[in-house]
Amino acid sequence: MKDKKYIFETRMEVRDYECDIEGIVNNANYLHYIEHTRHLFLRSLGVSFADMHRRGIDAVVARMTLQYKIPLRCDDEMISRLALHKEGARFVFDQHIYRASDEKLAFIARVELVSLVNNQLVPTSEYDEVFKSFIAQS
Repeated sequence: MKDKKYIFETRMEVRDYECDIEGIVNNANYLHYIEHTRHLFLRSLGVSFADMHRRGIDAVVARMTLQYKIPLRCDDEMISRLALHKEGARFVFDQHIYRASDEKLAFIARVELVSLVNNQLVPTSEYDEVFKSFIAQS
């Protein structure tokens, strides 16, 4: 994954309540981590997810493919990274989470987003404009 062209990263720490009885991060929490990373990425571009929603523009998850590689544990620090490209009307985020202590890949997600404008499934020029310097047609 080292050759992946990441466009954003953030660090987070595993909190004790995110772990299950086995002492590892519950699988559902990885979805929270990658969603938070996408929101921070938007904020870094000066875009408010909430403001877009108020304007009737929503980016919604259409499909996810997930792969769990190694478990994260309580107090582990992680680095959540993302890459972005476009396939047709879908924005595709390749998101990877690494354990910070040794840069081992812990989680892989491919997240496909589509846009709704006033609850209608349509391409939106707003997100095209926001992501124009990052997206390449596939």
